[in-house]
Amino acid sequence: MQQTVYIPQEELDDELTIDFKKIVFAIWNRKFLIIQVFICILILFICMTFISAKKYTVTSDLYINKANSSNMMEVNPYAIEELGAGGGMAALMSGGGGLTNELELMQSPLVIDKVIRENNLVYKKKWGIIPNKKEGEYLSTQAFLGKGKNPTFENKKGTNVISIEYKSKNPELAYNVVNSIIKNYIALHKELNAEKSKSDKKVIETEYNKAKSALNKKVNTISGLPEQAMVSTGNLTAMSAFSSSAQQAMSTIKGQVVAGEKSRIAVTEEAAKVAALSSKLEWAKMVEEMSDSSKVLVLKEPKKLRDFEYSSPKLLINIMLGIVFGAIAALFAVIIAENTDKRLSYSMLGENIIYNIENDFSDLKLLLLANQDKKIAIVSFENIPNEILEQLKNYRNISLIKADISNEFVQDIKPNEEILIFSTIGKTNSKFYKQIKTMLNEMHKKITLECLIK
Repeated sequence: MQQTVYIPQEELDDELTIDFKKIVFAIWNRKFLIIQVFICILILFICMTFISAKKYTVTSDLYINKANSSNMMEVNPYAIEELGAGGGMAALMSGGGGLTNELELMQSPLVIDKVIRENNLVYKKKWGIIPNKKEGEYLSTQAFLGKGKNPTFENKKGTNVISIEYKSKNPELAYNVVNSIIKNYIALHKELNAEKSKSDKKVIETEYNKAKSALNKKVNTISGLPEQAMVSTGNLTAMSAFSSSAQQAMSTIKGQVVAGEKSRIAVTEEAAKVAALSSKLEWAKMVEEMSDSSKVLVLKEPKKLRDFEYSSPKLLINIMLGIVFGAIAALFAVIIAENTDKRLSYSMLGENIIYNIENDFSDLKLLLLANQDKKIAIVSFENIPNEILEQLKNYRNISLIKADISNEFVQDIKPNEEILIFSTIGKTNSKFYKQIKTMLNEMHKKITLECLIK
């Protein structure tokens, strides 16, 4: 069961009250600390640009021709690759669509394992000091690819272009890795194309040989008479009206002509099939010859970088980071200093404060006039300026008490209803200040106002 808790608006207001004036004074009071911390952090980040290890980034862009000429229907009408029954024409028109398969091939062990061995990428000690059981062994494909951060493979949106990027402290290694990836990926493509073309050629060649054999058999078993034989049977046709022998002869000739026509049609059909397969076989042979070509075009060649062409750290970026972290560090330094200072700080003050009693004595005067019927004790931690003392003597309900941890101090405080505290930022002992405030709270004496003496 959900229980609703009512929080008075007054409590919410108290919790949300922020004394911006106190914050501003605290920051201003610590300005030299802020400047020192900020400058130190900024200089540290600038120095890191020149001290920390340089990283070099080598990139390359590959164009994957999903509709390469060796696979286009107008060149090889018998091989449609990865187009699908439903979206074949759409895929052809669009140039092939996504490159998910190509990305998987590029990151497969068939490519990456060769890259690892070519560049002697082996397991090393962790952080250079902790022994590794696999130390000296070649990295696995999974270990090399890691979480996809280095190297990175990206299909540029809306294109058939894949971008490869590799970072390393060694510019030569960075170049060699990217170059190896491209070389082995292209080699894998050629191998796949060769295997496919050989398989296609073998299938078509087998069918062609079968069809040619069947054609030869039909040619050898051809029978009957040609259709032109009926032209020379005019007299026989006339005689068939009066002679049964002539009728029987005509019937036999017609049967022979029909058989001959059937044989001719069968041979023609088989010959057409052989011709079609022969055409396919010619295309298959041409595609096999083209199989050593690649569908990959290197748009941006990997570049060998010089020592000064590092990608990180960058001076401008480090300056920006120094500014950000310098500001954060300065803020934390102020907070720590305000809470640990042995001298009184602004964060140790209460809510009702007169920040400069010399300039704002009128505010104190209003309070004293409004409480003439109450006994007020002024607890001073530091010497009160003479001009302020002279003005305070005009109020008979005021008693001046020097802050002290003693029985006399307690006895002097007891008769008073309101307590005013006079102290100095950066001078009054913070521990002593807190002890006196704790004592007053234990005595249930309300601290009405805290006044700061410059």
